[in-house]
Amino acid sequence: MSSLDGPVSAAAVHDAHDIPSWGGGSLPYAVPSKKLGMWLFIVSDAITFSAVIFAYGYLRLAAAAWPRPFETPSIVNATVMTFVLLSSSVAMVLAVRASSLGKVSGAVGWLVATALGGVIFDVLHIREWLGLIGEGVRPFHNPWGTPMFGAAFFTMTGLHMLHVTIGVVYLLVIAVGFGRRKFSAADVEVSGLYWHFVDLVWMFIFPLVYLLSAKTA
Repeated sequence: MSSLDGPVSAAAVHDAHDIPSWGGGSLPYAVPSKKLGMWLFIVSDAITFSAVIFAYGYLRLAAAAWPRPFETPSIVNATVMTFVLLSSSVAMVLAVRASSLGKVSGAVGWLVATALGGVIFDVLHIREWLGLIGEGVRPFHNPWGTPMFGAAFFTMTGLHMLHVTIGVVYLLVIAVGFGRRKFSAADVEVSGLYWHFVDLVWMFIFPLVYLLSAKTA
C-alpha cells in the first residue's frame, strides 16, 4: 500500500484503524439506556391509551343517548384532581432541578411531594368511583340505559389510576434510593418523564370523560 509521499507501513495502517471515528467529546446522539427505555415505554403506553380513548369516543358517538351523570360536585371533584396533578408536575420539575444541582434533601422532598399529589389524586378518584357505584353504575349496566358507559368509564379511568399508583410507588423508590446515594440525578429525570406522561394523559381524559358528560339540567 502506498501514498503520494511513499509507502505506508502495516503498523501505520493498524494505528489508523484504532483511531476513533468521533473525537469531539461525548457522542452527539448518545442516549442513556434508562432514558431510552423510558421513552420506548412511553411511546408504547401512548399507543395503548390512544386506543382506549378512541374506543371511548367511538362508543360515546355510537350511543344515541350517552349518559351525562356528572353534576356540579363531580365536576368540581375532577377539577380538583386536575389541579392536584398539575401541581405534582410542578413539584416533579423542582425535584429534577434540585437533583441536578446536587441538593439531595430538596430533591427527596419534592419527590415525596409529587408522590403525595398522586395519592391525593387516587383518593379523590376512588371517591368518585364509589359515588357512581352507589348510584348503581356497573361495567355493563347503569340507571341511564347505556350498558357500555360503565365499562368505558371504569376501563379508561381505572387504567389511568393504575398508572398513577405505579408512579407513586416508583417515585418513592427513587426518593429513598436518591437519598441513600444509590440513584443519580439521571434516575430522577427518568422518573419525571413517566410522571409528566401520566399527567399529560389526564389532560385528555378530563375533558373527554367529565366535561363532555356534565349534566346540563
